[in-house]
Amino acid sequence: LCCCEYVDRRGRRNHLAACCCDCEELDDGCDRWLTCKSLPPGALERIADTIADRLRVPWFSGAVKINVSLVPPLVLLPVFLHVAALHFLLGLIILTSLPVVVLWYYYLTHRRKERTLFFLSLGLFSLGYMYYVFLREVVPRGHVEHSQVVTLTCGLILMLAALSRAKKDPGYLPIPAGNEKPSHQGLHNKSIRESSSGLHGISGAASSRAVNGEAKGYCRMSAEQPTGVKKDWCTKCQLVRPARAGHCRLCGRCVRRLDHHCVWINSCVGEQNHQAFILALSFFMLTSVYGITLTLHTICRGRSLSVALFYCPGAYSDYSSALSFTCVWYCAIVTAGMGYILLIQLLNISYNVTEREARLALRDNTGRRLLGGLVIDPGQYNRGLLCNWGHFLSLGASPPQRSAEDIV
Repeated sequence: LCCCEYVDRRGRRNHLAACCCDCEELDDGCDRWLTCKSLPPGALERIADTIADRLRVPWFSGAVKINVSLVPPLVLLPVFLHVAALHFLLGLIILTSLPVVVLWYYYLTHRRKERTLFFLSLGLFSLGYMYYVFLREVVPRGHVEHSQVVTLTCGLILMLAALSRAKKDPGYLPIPAGNEKPSHQGLHNKSIRESSSGLHGISGAASSRAVNGEAKGYCRMSAEQPTGVKKDWCTKCQLVRPARAGHCRLCGRCVRRLDHHCVWINSCVGEQNHQAFILALSFFMLTSVYGITLTLHTICRGRSLSVALFYCPGAYSDYSSALSFTCVWYCAIVTAGMGYILLIQLLNISYNVTEREARLALRDNTGRRLLGGLVIDPGQYNRGLLCNWGHFLSLGASPPQRSAEDIV
């Protein structure tokens, strides 16, 4: 393939110059629209798939497909922030509506069980663009020292390094060769005893429902390890999974000690990357708060941080100050959201409970509500604060030993 050629989703060789040619779905849709006829079921989805397949850029070994969900943050975020810097009321409207739009898109993709790079693109581009605005609009004012810029840069690099580690394997269980069912499959019709994941007394028929992000058709069985720890059978991955493991319906894989699927890293958080995930959140919080502090002390001289965030009379005196102040408020909103996620994670670690186990316990009404409902403790793995944190810090220290049942 030359740099402008590619193999389309139908296996045919195509060229970028023909991106607007021979689109049967679009032609049929236009004909029906001109003749006032309704579109057949699934026509819009097929048109969208065709457009997404043809959205490519030239590359050395052939045109590379661009994920459509990557584009909106790169275009809309700078536009919205620059418009918000024009006037205080515009900033108030835009900064209020942005979280609402992001939450709406999250629930839309979550309900459809779709994976998207929108949130990862939004997070990474927000970091890069905030850093660019800081260097371009704040540092030239002369109130920020070089050591402070170096400290902020180091914090950003450490956060990206932890994020890169969190993007790696969360602890996927190996899929059996040929996806063959183990010899235990005949046992899943039996009555099911209480399992270590927080489900109590669920029968084989009832367990076919979707449970907190698990796909339908998971039958629980008690398969005793040599140590007496119960295991679960996953009919999707066709394997026996160890205690506290779970199936992610978005990734389609079983993960050891599954906590949740994080849309901000577009990956699961499990046994192998949970520590890196917490580290990335911590570095982000420290770096973001430090950057907000430096910016406010520059554009709102002589005011404390808490006062300057809500009352800065000279913020809209010029466009540079207005853009910096708008970016500060955008960072503050994102930091508040990430701070809440980090708080819940730290509390769950302190009680040795995963987010998945907390949701299952909440659904079955089997856990205790602690700290005003911030923590749902099933009470199965809680061994005290120090032991719980010791267990978390030892995650992934050594490769988990696999029994013969895991390899089947």
